[in-house]
Amino acid sequence: MEYSNGYSKALMGNESWNNGIRTAQNMSSSLMRKKSDPALVSKVRFHMLRQFLANLQEVILGTKLAVLFPAIPLAIAADFYKFGRPWIFALSLLGLTPLAERVSFLTEQIAYYTGPTVGGLLNATCGNATELIIALFALYQNKIHVLKYSLLGSILSNLLLVLGTSLLCGGLANLKKEQRYDRKQADVNSLLLLLGLLSHMLPLMFRYAAAPGIFTADSTLQLSRASSIVMLLAYIGYIFFQLKTHRQIFESQEEDEDEDEEKAVIGFWGAFSWLAGMTLIIALLSEYVVGTIEAASESWGISISFISIILIPIVGNAAEHAGAIIFAFKNKLDISLGVALGSATQISMFAVPLCVVVGWIMGIQMDLDFSLLETGCLALTILVVAFTLQDGTSHYMKGVILCLCYTAIAACFFVHKIPAPLDQTNVNLGRGPSSGFSA
Repeated sequence: MEYSNGYSKALMGNESWNNGIRTAQNMSSSLMRKKSDPALVSKVRFHMLRQFLANLQEVILGTKLAVLFPAIPLAIAADFYKFGRPWIFALSLLGLTPLAERVSFLTEQIAYYTGPTVGGLLNATCGNATELIIALFALYQNKIHVLKYSLLGSILSNLLLVLGTSLLCGGLANLKKEQRYDRKQADVNSLLLLLGLLSHMLPLMFRYAAAPGIFTADSTLQLSRASSIVMLLAYIGYIFFQLKTHRQIFESQEEDEDEDEEKAVIGFWGAFSWLAGMTLIIALLSEYVVGTIEAASESWGISISFISIILIPIVGNAAEHAGAIIFAFKNKLDISLGVALGSATQISMFAVPLCVVVGWIMGIQMDLDFSLLETGCLALTILVVAFTLQDGTSHYMKGVILCLCYTAIAACFFVHKIPAPLDQTNVNLGRGPSSGFSA
């Protein structure tokens, strides 16, 4: 793993990356990072060992969440020695928190060498890697209810909890200032979220519009797959719009003027290797989370829906969410909105339809019918957020309303229980997985 090799290229890529588009998600996660002391490894004799230790110091100790890294070997040991499955679930969930932040750091390091376009594509695909990997493992294990709940929870937590807390904290910290933000980015994300909502509502309305006694599982599945292709095409268009034609709308222009210009601290192949390793660890912990969620639900007396919709999204993206709130404190709402709306759009328009297409390839009946209660919560959330952001100004009362909406939805799913085996039962009966997902 190289540490200083190729820095001329890195500096050129760094200038291009900073003059290009540095996403709000990157800036939010960067607040969780801390400077490393190169003197700690400078006295090591062997060059290769010194480079490895320097990279290790940057990747493992370069985050304020490093204290949570011990949860990863503890989760693996708990699984190996057959400890209680709720313990495996809890340790795996804690271990995912620093990994999600480190993935953001490593994709940013790679972007210094590849330039803004490839860097932007990396962030567009890896920005919510934890949620996507958990969803794919749930799909592989045919736990459709866990998959849908976790993705729905990511959207709701970004739109209500993250955005609401940011507006609340920013409003309280800047009571004597008028907080303003650029509506253009919010409008683009709102339109995409409404398109995603339409794609979710069509299979639901199709099922309810069918005559009694008519099985609609096959038709709903075909409609969901066609809608998923439309959503993925829309997301590709959004990436082109974001990175090429209208990149100035999404540029994070609010960095402090006296802030030192950031440079690559890890070589390209070193960052790539660490990213691959981190992804494998995330995959392992995600498998633990999906495999032990029912045991944790039964042991703790908490419904699977509440764990999937509330706990997993909050813990999994804690670093990014905390960064969004800190930027709101600094009266930089454009960055906070970029984190909340950007992540919600990525989950809705990329992760959800991708799971439908992957399930199609695997022969699993994954559709876009999230059932009445879940789709209703999603629809009302998008409408409330759209009304909240329509005037381009903010105050703490808007944040209060969004946080209370999230609390009400959390209470709803806290009492909403479904039997875990319903997914497989419904597939066998030919009704599709969505029927068992309803209350």
